[in-house]
Amino acid sequence: MKALVNKIIPFSSVDGPGNRTAIFLQGCNFNCLYCHNPETINQCVNCGQCVKVCPVGALSMQDGKVCYDYTKCVFCDACFKQCPNSSSPRVRSMTPEEVMAEVRKNMPFIRGITVSGGECTRWRDFLVELLTIAKAGGLSTLLDSNGSYDFSTDPELLAVTDGVMLDIKAWTSEDHKAVTGVDNTQVRANLEFLARAGKLEELRTVVVPGLFDAETAVREASAVAAPWQDKHPMRYKIICYRPMGVRESEKQRLQQPTAEYLQQLADLARSQGIRDVVIT
Repeated sequence: MKALVNKIIPFSSVDGPGNRTAIFLQGCNFNCLYCHNPETINQCVNCGQCVKVCPVGALSMQDGKVCYDYTKCVFCDACFKQCPNSSSPRVRSMTPEEVMAEVRKNMPFIRGITVSGGECTRWRDFLVELLTIAKAGGLSTLLDSNGSYDFSTDPELLAVTDGVMLDIKAWTSEDHKAVTGVDNTQVRANLEFLARAGKLEELRTVVVPGLFDAETAVREASAVAAPWQDKHPMRYKIICYRPMGVRESEKQRLQQPTAEYLQQLADLARSQGIRDVVIT
């Protein structure tokens, strides 16, 4: 069993509590206008545009396919900045055990792993095996998800998942479609289910003024989650939109929020009963 791994960050302090190894899987079923990692959305179509710009020869065309030499790569990002398909040639097809071999190098210094994307639940069977191995090794396990997967139907996955970091892109269906291209009925259902089940680790909202109604999103999501905090401590992370990594076509029309507006949203979450609110 294998998954396409976009990257592995050995030590991260922003992907869950404590120091963690963060694993980013390739592929997403959302197309967020403000996506900060658009190179994780699609799979490579072997157009070869990236090969032309690689400064160290880590990419080559062989039998009509882009081949990636991990040992030569200097991670300059020239390849996926050139990609017209919101993809990256820098992915590796890895088994859960191969991923864990890299994680084990960090184990004296980490509390657990967080699997993100893209959207990690698109690799469901891989996730179950990876998280099972990680938990057997004494590591905590978190998923960073856009909420499109129906967690209520998958007790096997939840059994090896300590918590889900759930993205609230917007609250109304209209706003969510405008931001991501898809409806959010399943996202809202997951919010309540995960909170009730004691599996909601964190809510996350990227704030982009004018793109969607952030106040409604924060207020309504907080109201749903707050009553269940005693079952599992949860955090609401209010995230400032920044243009770094965002597709050039979107940078011109998206605005950064002010510090004052972010503070208003944090106060709004607290007014609905959320105890742990942070602004990043």
